[in-house]
Amino acid sequence: MAIESVNPATGERLLSFDALTESELEAKLVQAAEAFASYRHTSYAERADWLRRAADLLDEEAEELGRLATLEMGKTLASAVGEVRKSAKGCRWYADHAEEMLADEHWPVEGARVLTRYEPLGPVLAVMPWNFPYWQVFRFAAPALMAGNVGLLKHASNVPQCALKIEDVLRRAGFPAGAFQTLLIPSSAVEGLVEDERVRAVTLTGSEPAGRRVAATAGGAIKPSVLELGGADVFIVMPSADVEEAAKQAVASRMLNNGQSCVNAKRFVLHESIADEFLRHMVERMEGLKIGDPMAEDTDLGPMSSADAVETLDQQVRDTVAAGARLLTGGRPLDREGCFYPPTVLADIPDGSPGHHEEFFGPVALVWRVGSADEAVRVANDSPFGLGGSAWTTDEAEQEKFIAEVDTGMMYLNKFTESTPEVPFGGTRNSGYGRELAAFGPRSFVNPKTVWVQGK
Repeated sequence: MAIESVNPATGERLLSFDALTESELEAKLVQAAEAFASYRHTSYAERADWLRRAADLLDEEAEELGRLATLEMGKTLASAVGEVRKSAKGCRWYADHAEEMLADEHWPVEGARVLTRYEPLGPVLAVMPWNFPYWQVFRFAAPALMAGNVGLLKHASNVPQCALKIEDVLRRAGFPAGAFQTLLIPSSAVEGLVEDERVRAVTLTGSEPAGRRVAATAGGAIKPSVLELGGADVFIVMPSADVEEAAKQAVASRMLNNGQSCVNAKRFVLHESIADEFLRHMVERMEGLKIGDPMAEDTDLGPMSSADAVETLDQQVRDTVAAGARLLTGGRPLDREGCFYPPTVLADIPDGSPGHHEEFFGPVALVWRVGSADEAVRVANDSPFGLGGSAWTTDEAEQEKFIAEVDTGMMYLNKFTESTPEVPFGGTRNSGYGRELAAFGPRSFVNPKTVWVQGK
């Protein structure tokens, strides 16, 4: 089976790669296991030096690497270069902080020395998505490598060149052979890898169905897993907010990465007293965005990742409108070369429609009106997802209410949700389990071994 790199802005096939054969995949698993046997004994200082060198290479080659991401998955070049630099920042942050996070933790027991030691598990399989082809990988790889694990990357099949570049950067940075390997394999090979005894844990960022399959397989093999799945993040706006500024930030969040991010703001819950003003600003900003070549400096919105993605999103929009939603702008695929869908706003989302219960992975805003903070909480929680969310209010009682009652893994006040190495990231319910980043990153895939030494 060929793994193809296709430019979604033009439909041009860039490169084709043969998937690994069974014998080639076996050789990489052997290499990972052998590499771990020695790599686990390297020092934090050695790992940190390699990771800092990787960060340097990412910064030095940010334009080249960013251009590759834009070609393979369509994000604007400016955002792609920014993503590479963010990955460099993540590498440096873990090089600076992971040793402290993984230090022995001592417990007060009279007459004994008792501690927890965090030991690496072994080869960790990372099943990663195309939408942030560098950052998604490095936010796993940097802490996992600092913890003494080795990595096996099964990247999304539409970004094979980015996947190979990541391995190349880490290898040139000085990490030993086998410490991080890219596996060009189809999704059908993932289950067998999770079951393989040499793979000791798995992390997946992707769709809910993929997460369920991986979680079931990992559970059957009694292996730890971390899942970061879909999101339908809420964006609540109350009367005390600066409505024009909130609308500006709403459009920025919704259009981030061409509307294709798990933590894009997707469901906009507006207090009825400010809803008309907010929507006026939102629609005006949406219609003012420049759609086009993602390589161009003045492009605001590039293509979606594939023709299939456009078709899926368009069907969701049409079905939601047919169920009774109001279309305020957009709503049809653009009649041009490439996989382009316009900024779209749907208001008054009916219960039971796709907009009510499905994730819209593209540049579409879904809008509800509410009369109170209590109703805003109800709408926010009326979703199978619970990744992140934000609320825009200066009322302290409302802020505390949204923090306490909105059922998400992350809740931001007067700022839209993002991922950054210093802050834990993850969700609840159908958005997955476990946490990435901050101290959770290096501790996700370790054995917290209790050590008891009797006597002083």
